[in-house]
Amino acid sequence: MARIIKELPAVPAERTLRVLGGRWKIFILYFLFEGTKRLSELRRLVPGASAKMLVQQLREMEEHGIVHREVFAQVPPRVEYSLTKLGETLQPLVASLCEWGRRHSSELKHISVR
Repeated sequence: MARIIKELPAVPAERTLRVLGGRWKIFILYFLFEGTKRLSELRRLVPGASAKMLVQQLREMEEHGIVHREVFAQVPPRVEYSLTKLGETLQPLVASLCEWGRRHSSELKHISVR
C-alpha cells in the first residue's frame, strides 16, 4: 500500500485524478454506489472489462482506501466489494463529472452545428 500512496502527486486535484484514473474505475464506483457487489456481478454490469482488469482496478481502489474487499471463508470462496466511508464521499464528485460530461457533449453538438 505504501508504494501506491507514495507515488501519488502532492497537488490535490492531480491526486484525485490519479486515484480515479483508469478505464473502469468510474464504472465500478457507479455500481458500488448502489451497494455491495461480487466480481461476477461487476463483470455483468461492465461487460467491456475483463475480469483481470476489474480485479486490478478494484485492488488499486482498495489500496487507495475507497473500496473494501471482504473474503468469505467458504467453498468456493466468495469475495464481495463495497465502498468505504471515504469511497462513499466520491458520489457527489462522480455525479458532477457525469453532469459536466453531459453539458460538454451538448456544447460540442451545438458548436459543430454552426
